[in-house]
Amino acid sequence: QIGDQLWMAENLKVTHYNNGDEIPTGYSEDDWSNLSTGAYAIYDDDPDNADIYGNLYNWYAVDDDRGVCPEGWHVPSDNEYTVLTDYLGGENVAGGKMKETGTEHWNSPNTGATNESGFTGLPAGYRYFDNGSYNSICNVGYFWESYEYGNVDGWYRLLSYSNSSVYRSFCSKRY
Repeated sequence: QIGDQLWMAENLKVTHYNNGDEIPTGYSEDDWSNLSTGAYAIYDDDPDNADIYGNLYNWYAVDDDRGVCPEGWHVPSDNEYTVLTDYLGGENVAGGKMKETGTEHWNSPNTGATNESGFTGLPAGYRYFDNGSYNSICNVGYFWESYEYGNVDGWYRLLSYSNSSVYRSFCSKRY
């Protein structure tokens, strides 16, 4: 519970949509970079990373009508993230209040990390849209929003080891 909102206590790691259909996985780097349908990956294909950081989903999985979140949950909207960051004092300081403390999972210096919100954001990294490579585990955590930005991009929020801000931007839906 953060303010009037209820957030998941860990990163998502489901492998099926709510109707029971499997979310595809196991794509090669080249195949990942050409997807226009829902999929997930595990960083470096190492199951230990899924246990700690959850799965990496492209935006197409996030937007799928079958639902990627467990029953009763949903991918947050831009407005819901804004309510969260405003409650935590604004985008310039909210990131620190949302990040797990220390450097067990985050690279040093993990600037401003207090986790006073209990969000316990982790740096799961990402799978690059252009070549399917894995990047930035322990450096950044990307959190999709439910809104798309045009036909090829989706909105996200970002936490970084190097500052206490929450960054808002958009990137390819294939990330």
